[in-house]
Amino acid sequence: ESPAPASHRTRAIPNRPAAAGRVRRRLRYLNRVAAAYLQRAPSQLSFWHEPPEIDENAFGPEAVEYYQCFFTKADYAAYLDAEGIPVLDYRGHVGLQHNPIAIAQWGLGNFNLYARTGDPERWRRARRAAEWLVRELDPNEAGVPVWKHAFDWEYRDLLRAGWYSALAQGQGISLLCRVHRASGEERFLEAAHAAFGALLLPVADGGVSLPDGTDGTWLEETIVDPPTHILNGFLWALWGVRDYALATGERAAWQLEERCLRTLERHLPSFDCGFWSLYEQSGTRLPMLASPFYHRLHVSQLRISARLFERSLFATIAERWQGYADDPACARRALLRKALFKVLYY
Repeated sequence: ESPAPASHRTRAIPNRPAAAGRVRRRLRYLNRVAAAYLQRAPSQLSFWHEPPEIDENAFGPEAVEYYQCFFTKADYAAYLDAEGIPVLDYRGHVGLQHNPIAIAQWGLGNFNLYARTGDPERWRRARRAAEWLVRELDPNEAGVPVWKHAFDWEYRDLLRAGWYSALAQGQGISLLCRVHRASGEERFLEAAHAAFGALLLPVADGGVSLPDGTDGTWLEETIVDPPTHILNGFLWALWGVRDYALATGERAAWQLEERCLRTLERHLPSFDCGFWSLYEQSGTRLPMLASPFYHRLHVSQLRISARLFERSLFATIAERWQGYADDPACARRALLRKALFKVLYY
């Protein structure tokens, strides 16, 4: 049988509109990131990149303060809405946006300062943030109450407006539990209880967790497939699980904490590349290293977690990673690898 004429043979035709769309999104992303890093006016980085500081008042049976100070974040005033709630400037097409994680951290920083000083203005700010969280807790498509981000976000995959996160759930719960304890108002604990449900549920059911074998659980900062297991988000979310367990005594919370700790102990060594820490398990040929800020944050978070959960492995790895940070050659190598990853991937 004669082959079909060349004009009729099946050929793989590139999806040019889709490819062009990806290029546009990539250029838009690089433009926004460049504006955030290179321009002097406050951007979202002005809020996030506070030097991580351990709150020594947060440990002990009677402690009420949060585990990191967040004092610089407590005084953030670059952009506030009409109610005095922080708004972050993401630049470019994203612009000014509420971020539930930032609002929770702003509230936690002010709560810490209120606990130390008794300043009523600090209490008003912490309470204002908690009230925003109560009001904005909203069911997702599966009917699970979550704090949504109202803007598209460029990550490995484009996160469409309405995306939610274990990090937001954990940080919001940490603030709500503290404001409940200080105020005695049950509505704050009721909101924490509603938000905790997403941490229990797998991603497939509208939650933010993934199983790790038969006895472990990941808490996912970003819901993508395949998952990336962002380390800092997992740790902050895990602290929210601990805070909820302490506030309620619920068996499900203690069980989730134990599952998460098994996962963390099992996989934490894989976040060590030999000279720096990884930001996530990206699955790319070139791994995604942490930026200098997030590497310092990892060290701080692991030191806190070692004390909070009495796990010596976390302290051991924290000290090793501090050694990397103190070595100029490691720091330079990591910065170059991080920049290359940003150019090649996301």
